[in-house]
Amino acid sequence: MSLFLKCVKGLHVERPPIWFMRQAGRYLSEYRNTRKRAGSFLDLCYNSELATEVTLQPINRFGFDAAILFADILLILDALGVKVQFIEGKGPLLEPVKNKADIERISNLGKIHEKLFPVYETVKKLKKELPKDVPLIGFAGAPWTLATYLINGKGEQGSLTAKKFLIENSEEFEEIINLLTDATIEYLIMQIESGADVIKIFDSWAGALNADMVLRYSLNPIKKIVSEIKKKHPDIPFIVFPRSVNTIYRNFSNEECFDVLAVDQYLDRKWIADKIQPKKIIQGNLDPIFLTQSEELLFQELERVSDDFKTYPYVFNLGHGITPDAKVENVELVVNYVKGLKL
Repeated sequence: MSLFLKCVKGLHVERPPIWFMRQAGRYLSEYRNTRKRAGSFLDLCYNSELATEVTLQPINRFGFDAAILFADILLILDALGVKVQFIEGKGPLLEPVKNKADIERISNLGKIHEKLFPVYETVKKLKKELPKDVPLIGFAGAPWTLATYLINGKGEQGSLTAKKFLIENSEEFEEIINLLTDATIEYLIMQIESGADVIKIFDSWAGALNADMVLRYSLNPIKKIVSEIKKKHPDIPFIVFPRSVNTIYRNFSNEECFDVLAVDQYLDRKWIADKIQPKKIIQGNLDPIFLTQSEELLFQELERVSDDFKTYPYVFNLGHGITPDAKVENVELVVNYVKGLKL
């Protein structure tokens, strides 16, 4: 069994495995070149040959211990019939869903696999081309995060539009969450059956919710997704990332069906080591900004992270995705540093 799979399954490992969120991305010149060949960002996601190529690029260049499928959390909304565009310099723009008629228009789960077929093909290709000791992580966005894009029509700091909708139109919001939960279960089962070894669920906007809302609209839908899938695929490990939920991370750590809890860079590491690590394998916390800094500053932060987390096995990762301005030599430095650690 690979180092990464041993760790996420709670088995003894000699060092922390390492991979990065957005490890295939714009900081790499080879990614930028492939992106140009693809045309649009969506074209790249739906081109299984090119999506395979960019997934492999950071594995070939740095030797990460796991690969993550190159796709986007919004593909599932596109597959449900929502008009999704990625505008250069502006990010994703969607046709908002605001009422029952809009919800009914996108409620046909039977059609999603036809649209998402290239994603499943990418998974199959990667399982043939990845080194045997490098597992593949499949993923999806959590229902709350998907709902924020669906209701607002774009990303929004604080997700205020979606929160107002949640409060003022609770019945419709519940319908949206239930629809997205069911669609995500379908989508992830197909990723697993195509060859994904591990699944990660990103709730990138979870921190916009109040504490009671986090439990109802972030934790509960994610728990349903994981529980339902594990009835069919009990041995698939799940990484859950409820970004910026502060002390509510403790509630997530109490859920047995979650194998790994990914933590952001804003949490105090000693609190994580005291309250979370004894109960759950953790992943993350290195602030991506340090990948843009001098080697000396980066090395100092690496020492702090590894020292604070050394008591228990953990997955070395960032507190959020790698940024386009990250220095390639710093990524290499981190990988080499982590591969020299001992637990």
